[in-house]
Amino acid sequence: MKRVVLVSLLIFAIATLGFADDASFRHVRVPNLKGQHVKAVLIFSDGDKAVEVHPRKGPAVNIPYGQIDKVSYEYTTELTIGLTEAKNHWLKIDYHDQDAPKVALVLMDKHDYLHILDALKKHTGIDAEILGNADKRHEKLWPSNRK
Repeated sequence: MKRVVLVSLLIFAIATLGFADDASFRHVRVPNLKGQHVKAVLIFSDGDKAVEVHPRKGPAVNIPYGQIDKVSYEYTTELTIGLTEAKNHWLKIDYHDQDAPKVALVLMDKHDYLHILDALKKHTGIDAEILGNADKRHEKLWPSNRK
């Protein structure tokens, strides 16, 4: 009986090692056709080898890792109607679907954007290009000596 349990545990351990480790982020938003930011889920799926964006309303976007051409990160600030400053962390994924170039924009949460950039590198092997004034802010929070 002990041998059966031991063999079962060994098979289970080996089987779980074969499954990919996906990363999921629930505090992101994507722009819709009306220019509004809709809640979404961003998934780095190693099983499907794709970045998946699932908006609460609207069609999902599935971007195979091999079709990603470039990824960039930008930190922006803008004045809102109430004259407060909105700080935004944007992830822009340039990719191609057959020969057609496409772009996916994701508004990342201020608490998750560093984790998302790490997951991007871990799952796709791609480092996001730092654009605009994000370089100064990014270097403070995420030094270039990270590995």
